Amino acid sequence: MDVDLDLLRQYNQSLPRYTSYPTAPHFGEAVGYEAFQAEVVRENASSLEAPLSLYLHLPFCRQLCYYCGCHMKVTHDPARIAKYLRYLKREIDLLVPLLSSDRPVTQVHWGGGTPTLLSPEQIRKLGGHLRDRFRVAPDAEISIEADPRGLTESHIAAAREIGVNRLSLGVQSFDRTVQEAINRVQPERLTRTAVRWARGHGIDSINLDLVYGLPHQTLETMEATLDGVVDLDPDRIALYSYAHVPSVLAHQRLISEEALPAPEMRLRLFKRALETLTAEASYQFIGLDHFAKPDDELACAQQNGTLRRNFQGYSTRAGADVYAFGLSGIHQLSGLYAQNTKTLRTYYDQIDQDRLPVYRGYRPTQEDRLRRHVIMELMCNAEVQKVAVEARFNVDFDAHFSDALDRLRPMAQDGLVVVDPEAIAVRPPGRLLVRNVAAAFDGHLHNASPDAQPAYSESV
Repeated sequence: MDVDLDLLRQYNQSLPRYTSYPTAPHFGEAVGYEAFQAEVVRENASSLEAPLSLYLHLPFCRQLCYYCGCHMKVTHDPARIAKYLRYLKREIDLLVPLLSSDRPVTQVHWGGGTPTLLSPEQIRKLGGHLRDRFRVAPDAEISIEADPRGLTESHIAAAREIGVNRLSLGVQSFDRTVQEAINRVQPERLTRTAVRWARGHGIDSINLDLVYGLPHQTLETMEATLDGVVDLDPDRIALYSYAHVPSVLAHQRLISEEALPAPEMRLRLFKRALETLTAEASYQFIGLDHFAKPDDELACAQQNGTLRRNFQGYSTRAGADVYAFGLSGIHQLSGLYAQNTKTLRTYYDQIDQDRLPVYRGYRPTQEDRLRRHVIMELMCNAEVQKVAVEARFNVDFDAHFSDALDRLRPMAQDGLVVVDPEAIAVRPPGRLLVRNVAAAFDGHLHNASPDAQPAYSESV
């Protein structure tokens, strides 16, 4: 894929990742536990057999990675983890009676934190608890995030026993100097061993996470990391941009700003990674920061127009409501977004009162639903058909989105999009900047107060 650095410079700005629309900064406490429970009951009465996607948030890690933007807590106390798991299972048991037992679970994701900080037996028991409470489809996608540090083959075996068929391993960088600067020293051999174990136990798909823009990263260190990753031959690769926001994440102050790559170098790191993965290693660029082998389910979904996006990123499981369990988890229903509390004390107190620990949310309006549909079509499938939108939402597309079309004109002139009477299509150069294209239709973004500063990540 050709990369035009001038275009990347021109359009590089902080924008939402559009894992939802509206995005999480617009959630409020006016939509809380009662609204969420009522919406769950309403949707299950009308969607008795609609698929479900489940997310489990396991927030604990052994140590703090200085670059991390996840909601996590450091612990070395097994009792603390065991207590959290007891409450997590109780939360599951509080929600299950509200759901139709005929709804198949087609996707489960274990995120964190570090899910593999659990013992193999804890993984088995939590996985068994889910299967006892839900009807998990035989072909369900069940994925788990893992840290190669501290991982054992017994963890992989336990995950496979409960049906895990996708494994995501954090790599970030194979360079020792970079690793030390972010407090995540992880010898390459640990990642290689984890991949070997996963394949030996029959895990179908392996994803490796990389980050660019980290302290002390150079083209040489990025190339060495890419060489190692490509040699491991993962099915998917995620290439995330490090967002340095010490005013929001205090622990990022432990990273020396002088050691961070300059903006120009960040662009070159991204360009080199993109060229290596697409031109040299033949991965398909899915969008934003995701790459997949051409025969991977993610790539196939994009090719046939069924790719979707939720709070876990790109997904092949279209039409599934997301129910999230654990600290800070976000439920994603067609008529409501709702987020769990972010503090352990409140989480435990709410569950002790037999209340689901939702503390804030958002109920999309019809206008939000319209814009969400357009944005997600652009983000996932790089095209939106105007007639289809008009038929679905009973609007005149060009009249309704005249402001958005005005915003797209410079992008069309720069070759990022094609706007014609029938459709808007994102051209290959525009896929690198698809957030810019989608943001043209973001009513909340363009109507926001000048003082509003939501924590969006940089485009590249």
